[in-house]
Amino acid sequence: MLVNGKLMEDYFNWLPWQVVINEPFRVTSTNNRFQLVAKVTGGGVNAQAEAIRHGIARALIEFDSGLKATLRRNGLVTRDSRIKESKKYGLKRARRAPQYTKR
Repeated sequence: MLVNGKLMEDYFNWLPWQVVINEPFRVTSTNNRFQLVAKVTGGGVNAQAEAIRHGIARALIEFDSGLKATLRRNGLVTRDSRIKESKKYGLKRARRAPQYTKR
């Protein structure tokens, strides 16, 4: 597995991140059957690991549509829909108001 041109073990050097990435293969019993080359940008390292996991799950569904039920049952097909909240007019950030001064 290559991630951004590095081995997965070097790019994701913390074991829980590696477990997250390998979860679709573990669930579908397809360990060591595929070569993986992934490019990820943005977010944090944990978000990148989860994005790769989601991409692997989608690729496995393209490869064999019979795996979709297994992957869905384990929550690997659903996209994380959280996005950054936009800044509001008159505020410093999305919800942070300017400091109130009484005097």
